[in-house]
Amino acid sequence: MIGGGLPVGAYGGRRDLMEQIAPSGPVYQAGTLSGSPPAMAAGIAALDVLRENPGLYERLERLGDRLETGFADAAAAAGTVCTVGRVGSMVTPFIGIERARSFDDVKRADRERFGRLHAAWLESGILWPPSQFETAFLSTTHSDEDVDRTVESFARTLSTVSV
Repeated sequence: MIGGGLPVGAYGGRRDLMEQIAPSGPVYQAGTLSGSPPAMAAGIAALDVLRENPGLYERLERLGDRLETGFADAAAAAGTVCTVGRVGSMVTPFIGIERARSFDDVKRADRERFGRLHAAWLESGILWPPSQFETAFLSTTHSDEDVDRTVESFARTLSTVSV
């Protein structure tokens, strides 16, 4: 959020440590992405949009829930074991496992089947992260229709492609 979608570097710490950083203290810190003016302007613009539209987080939560529920329902209808990991608007389906609470759990997910699902998604115009260990991020530009199209492609793939 701090870079409004642009790359930026940031860090923080206890007051006594942060007071050691210039200009207050003797430690100089610099980096390519530290305080990048375009990223800072984008971050401020993003915060302005959030301030002007207080319902955006609720909308993202609703979209995340819609996607999670859609994936779970489609997998159940196809008789496919699948769990969906979700935190807010971050969503990932894990095929072949019933829970995803640890890395040991998700390592057991069927990555080959996920790869076939990913290929089918690409053919359907769904741009999803290519690794089973990545998550997709919904944004405020996504619509109910985008979520529904993603779920429909997921359901179609589970029922027609040998995943």
